[in-house]
Amino acid sequence: MSGAPLLEVKNLSVTFEQGNRATHAVNSTSFCLNRGKTLALVGESGSGKSVTALAIVQLLTGAKLGGEVVFKSENLLEMDERRLRSIRGNSITMVFQEPMTSLNPLHHIGKQIGEILSHHGMKDLPQREQRTIELLTEVGLPDPQNRLMSFPHQLSGGQRQRVMIAMALANRPELFIADEPTTALDVTVQMQILTLLKDLQAKHGMALLFITHDLGIVRRIADDVVVMQKGEVVDAGPVKEVFNNPTSEYTKMLLAAEPKGDAAALNLGAREILRVDNLKVWFPVKRGFLRRTTGFIKAVDGISVVLREGQTLGIVGESGSGKTTLGLAILKLIRSEGPIVFLGSNINGRTQRQMQPMRAQMQVVFQDPYGSLSPRLSVAEIIEEGLTVQKTRLSLVERREIVAQALIDVGLDPGSMDRYPHEFSGGQRQRIAIARAMVLQPKFVVLDEPTSALDMSVQAQIVDLLRDLQKKRGLAYLFISHDLKVVKALASEIIVMKDGKVVESGEAKKVFENPQSDYTKALFAAAFNTTPDYKIDRPV
Repeated sequence: MSGAPLLEVKNLSVTFEQGNRATHAVNSTSFCLNRGKTLALVGESGSGKSVTALAIVQLLTGAKLGGEVVFKSENLLEMDERRLRSIRGNSITMVFQEPMTSLNPLHHIGKQIGEILSHHGMKDLPQREQRTIELLTEVGLPDPQNRLMSFPHQLSGGQRQRVMIAMALANRPELFIADEPTTALDVTVQMQILTLLKDLQAKHGMALLFITHDLGIVRRIADDVVVMQKGEVVDAGPVKEVFNNPTSEYTKMLLAAEPKGDAAALNLGAREILRVDNLKVWFPVKRGFLRRTTGFIKAVDGISVVLREGQTLGIVGESGSGKTTLGLAILKLIRSEGPIVFLGSNINGRTQRQMQPMRAQMQVVFQDPYGSLSPRLSVAEIIEEGLTVQKTRLSLVERREIVAQALIDVGLDPGSMDRYPHEFSGGQRQRIAIARAMVLQPKFVVLDEPTSALDMSVQAQIVDLLRDLQKKRGLAYLFISHDLKVVKALASEIIVMKDGKVVESGEAKKVFENPQSDYTKALFAAAFNTTPDYKIDRPV
C-alpha cells in the first residue's frame, strides 16, 4: 500500500436537513492527495470548499454524510468519536482563515500550544514549554521565548497565523488542511506565510490541502487543483493543465475574473474636488498615574492630496500604514490637523452641525458588506437613510422611487428593496452599500477596501460598476486597498504609505512599471507573485 494516496475522497456528499427541507452542500465529490503534495480546492463562496474540508475531519454538526473519506486505508466516516479525536490534531490538522477568532483571547499562546501537546500525551510541563519554543522558532515568530506569555491581541495578524501554524504542527501531522489561511493578511505577509508553509511541507513531508478562491496563490504553491461549483467538481488535474486548458465554463470564468481595464485618464483641467495639505493625525500616548502625554502615534504624518472630478487616487500600503485613518480624517470622522479644502472650502475645524449639509457630497463604502448593513433594516430603509436626513421634504413615494433608481444603477432588481441583507449574496450586499453611498449624488466617495471580502469574479463586477458610475457622474474616488490588482485597474494616481508617511507617489502607470522605493517593490512583488531581492524589514 506504499503507493496508495494518503487521502482519498470518494463520492463525498454533505446534506443539511432542516425540517422538510434538505440542502445538498456537496455532491459526489472525489479527489486524491499524495504524501508531500499540495492539492488546492478552489471556487467561489458557497461552492462547498470549506464544507468538504470540515467533512473530512468530521467537524460538521447537523450534517448527513455519504461516500468515503479514506485516510491511510481507514474510512474516517466510519470511525467512532474516540478514534477521530486521536487523529484530529495529531495526524490531521487544520488552520482557518481568521486567526484572531481561532485563538482563545483569554489565554496566552504558550498555554494554548501546550494544551495541544498535553492532549496528545506530552504531560511534562518543562518538556511542553521547550517543545512550544521549538515550534514558535520553526514558524519564524520573533523572540519566541519571551512571546510565550503574549496574548493573541498583542500579536499582529501574521504573527497570530504563525502561532496557528505552530499549533497545527505540534504533533507532526501527515495531512495539513489550510482553509483560506492568508485571505485576511496583507500581500507581503501572505507571501511570507505561503513560503513558510511550503518550507515546512518540504521539511516534514506533509500533504497540504489548501482551500482558496485566489488563483494566483494556487499557481504559486499547488501541484494539483480541484475546482468546485455548487458542491460539485467541475475541473480537476495538475495546475498547469487545468489552468492552461480548462474544460468547464466555470473554470474559464474564474480564470478571466481578475479586474481588467485601465483607469480613467487624469484630466488636469477638471474641477478640483479635494485638496489636503500636510495632514496629520497624531494619537497621544498617555502613561502614569496622572495620564500624562509621553509621546504620539503618528498614524498620518504630513500627507498632501489633490483629487479632481472623475479621478481615482489609490492609497496602498500594509495594515497599520495609515490608509483608513487618512480616509476617515478627510471625511471629518476623526480629528486632524491641516487644511482639508473640499469643493473650495476649508472644512477642517467645522463642527458636526456645520458639516451635516456637506455630508451629502462626501460618502464612504466600507470593506465588509456583511457588517456595514444593519440586519434589522430592509434594503429600502438602508438606502433611504441619507434621504431622510438630507432631503426632509421628500414623500415616502418619492423616496422609494429614488431608491428604486439607485438599485437599478448598481445592477439590482428594484423589486427586492423590501428584502433584508441576509437574503443577498456578498456581492449583492456590496452593491447595496454602493447604492446607499450614491443615492445622494455625491461628488466624492471614499472606497475603503470595497472588494477585499469578495470572490474574484464579484471583485471584477464591482470594479466595472464603480468605473461606470464614475464615468456617468464624474465622481472623485479615494480608493484605499492592499489589493494592487484592483488599484491598477481603477486608479490614475497612487500614493504608497508606510507608518503614516508617503514613501512613493505619482502617476499609477509609472509607479507600477518602475517603482522607486524598496518598500513599493516588495509590495508589488508580493501582489504579482514575483521574487524581489529585498524584503520589508518588520516582524510578521
